[in-house]
Amino acid sequence: MSVTFEKLPASAAEFSALADGALTNPENTCALFLLALNLYTQDKDAGLAAINILRGPRPLNGFDSQFIRDRLRDKAYLPLAYFDGATPDNGYAPAAPYTVRFYPDPRPQDCEAGYMRLFLKTTGADSARPVKLRQKGNEWFLWEYSSILSGIRIPTAEDPWA
Repeated sequence: MSVTFEKLPASAAEFSALADGALTNPENTCALFLLALNLYTQDKDAGLAAINILRGPRPLNGFDSQFIRDRLRDKAYLPLAYFDGATPDNGYAPAAPYTVRFYPDPRPQDCEAGYMRLFLKTTGADSARPVKLRQKGNEWFLWEYSSILSGIRIPTAEDPWA
């Protein structure tokens, strides 16, 4: 499973247009989350608005916003690290079109009805990382995503040991 975007949204309006009608597919919700995080690295308010679209009826609170801020501080490369072609050697800068691949949940029986996990891989980590989604009606919303914001190998250009 994969999702591809021709370009990265540069504003809340561009993000909203991409998200409109796309949340019926859980892979789209997950891929849009990476775009929302990338937007956050450019414009914090637009990024938070984008993430709130993906959270549905459970908007970010102060703790959630602080968590995102802390995890992305000095790590603007992190959101794009999950896209094809992003490596520590190129500073996690994938080329267009931007494709993110998803891997099946090795233990789907651990998710209760109305929830699902998708796994993403990055060359910056040794194992796939989960994103948990929750269904409401025919749409899928972000539920748990802290693993995506966990540290990864720093870009080679920033690594004093490289």
